[in-house]
Amino acid sequence: MNEGVPEWQAFRWTAATAAQRRVVLAAGLGWMLDAFDVMLYSIVLATLMRAFGMSRATAGALNALTLVSSALGGLLFGFLADRFGRRRMLSASILFYSVFTFACGFSTTIAALAIFRFLLGLGMGGEWNTGAALVAETWPAALRGRALGIVQSGWAVGYALSAIAAGLILAHANWRWVFFAGILPAGVVLWIQHRVPEPPLWRNARAAAPAQSLGALRRSWRSLVVLTLANTLGMFGWWGLFTWIPAYLVLPASEGGHGFHLLGLTGFLVTLNLAGMLPGYLLFGAAADRFGRRAAFSVYLTAAAASVPLLAGARQPAFILLFACLAAFFGTGFFTGSAILGAELFPTETRATALGISYNVARGLSALAPAIIGALSMRRGLAWAFGASAAAFAGAALVSLFLPETRGAEFESRCGPELPGKLQ
Repeated sequence: MNEGVPEWQAFRWTAATAAQRRVVLAAGLGWMLDAFDVMLYSIVLATLMRAFGMSRATAGALNALTLVSSALGGLLFGFLADRFGRRRMLSASILFYSVFTFACGFSTTIAALAIFRFLLGLGMGGEWNTGAALVAETWPAALRGRALGIVQSGWAVGYALSAIAAGLILAHANWRWVFFAGILPAGVVLWIQHRVPEPPLWRNARAAAPAQSLGALRRSWRSLVVLTLANTLGMFGWWGLFTWIPAYLVLPASEGGHGFHLLGLTGFLVTLNLAGMLPGYLLFGAAADRFGRRAAFSVYLTAAAASVPLLAGARQPAFILLFACLAAFFGTGFFTGSAILGAELFPTETRATALGISYNVARGLSALAPAIIGALSMRRGLAWAFGASAAAFAGAALVSLFLPETRGAEFESRCGPELPGKLQ
């Protein structure tokens, strides 16, 4: 680091080791491609509703099913990652969601689509906590926030890519080919297996017996409950809002939408992700390293709650885009805080498991959000229903005040402080 410069200001990508850069790249690619696969459903939701004759409530319930399975996947892959390695389970989760996104293209009934969405959700849930644990255990405390911010920003890039891919494919083929494109992430697995190392922290802590690991998790139960509750409310706000934004834009005004055509929707979503979500993720990491994890987490959630009503009340396309970007900046950026806090609150023996519980159980508990927003919209329209998302963001901000501050935390195991060791 530069002499005389605070470490939080001295971040340089080139100063990181080659192994650290590969770890961030692997986790970031996994999360980006997770978003690419998962958000394809939201992009083609209006098309699927017509193809299968689905109501909004049914369409929301299908997405809720995926979120429920992601909770199970987070628990499963987190448990396995604590025992068999972060890299192996990161690869397995990517392979899982890629294969079953591809399989969605073969669906001929709503039931078949539901089964494939459930199975891809397992991989979707496992990717996040395995990747976050891998990065957190590789980077030093002072730079951990920005490293995880880079990883989280992959979601915005993946979402934007899914919008571009879906727009191009739907212009020349039917919705099935959109899902067939979801097999592409599987190609990353081979590179991860050969080029990404397991963290020495995990290797050193692996000797811990399962009973001792479970004991470490029990000792952290208060922080686990509070973080899971904050995540649940925040994710209810996010999934309720962003699952329905594409449909909100393309539905005709007679159905409570804005009548965007396909090209306009693609441009809107790309801008939303690159001008809203992407900087939201990245700047959260810098703010968390500078001002503290809890403060940044609370401020982002509060601002997200305030921005949703502005979006719902906007009528002109320029203002809809502006307020959507604000909602995306704050309402998506807080996920970086969830990764940082989750990684720093729990010991290495249980880090991936705890991340799986705090994030993916929350995602499962928030699974009703798309269905609830869909059902509420049938009464008074989507703009009015988005108020439930605003309330959820506000609740998450309140709960986050009960979290401990973890900035500067050094990782420890049952054997005491852990040294990073050398990554090759």
